[in-house]
Amino acid sequence: MENERDKVTEPRTAPGTETAPETAVQARPAQKKRRTLRIMVEGGVCIALAIALSYLKIPIGLEFGGFGGSIDLVMIPLIFFAMRSNAGWGIGAGLIFGLLKFFFAGGSAINWQSMLLDYVVAYGMVGLAGLFHKHYKLLPVAAVVGCLGRFAVHYLSGVTIYKISGLEKILNVETASPSLYSLLYNGTYMLPNTILAVVVCCLLLAMPQLLRRPE
Repeated sequence: MENERDKVTEPRTAPGTETAPETAVQARPAQKKRRTLRIMVEGGVCIALAIALSYLKIPIGLEFGGFGGSIDLVMIPLIFFAMRSNAGWGIGAGLIFGLLKFFFAGGSAINWQSMLLDYVVAYGMVGLAGLFHKHYKLLPVAAVVGCLGRFAVHYLSGVTIYKISGLEKILNVETASPSLYSLLYNGTYMLPNTILAVVVCCLLLAMPQLLRRPE
């Protein structure tokens, strides 16, 4: 028979803490699920707001052949959402918005490639603002990055799908260069849109509680 002193006893845990580690592990999936649900709801609201804002615009492209852009605030909700989530979610929201904008907010394209680039991919690139989602004070910088991403896609569309084949005049400049023409053409609406987005984002910095991401 073994002596009592030879027995190895298990360390006792404090009352009420026996299941604490298990509870913490079980809580993580629930927290992740709630965060995902919150992001999806915020994304849906921001996409809907962007669609509504797409009807409030100043068209400036008619004098350039009827396919020009406009000055509006549609990128603000997309940038805001990207900063509240991250670049991945932001790009996804932009892709969805671009598709909805084409079909429900007066979109125009000469073929499916044009629709894909100038709407779906272009607005998807606005979500690049989410690269700065951990630094809400960089919201104006994020806006510039998102706008530049959209501009790059429009520019690519201009030198491929809408490539000019001869001498054209734009902004009192005659050119046969597809690169220069696309730069000027898309710059006519993207430059004021970028400035507008940066100004609004600077104003939003006065409301940091809206920009900080809840855990």
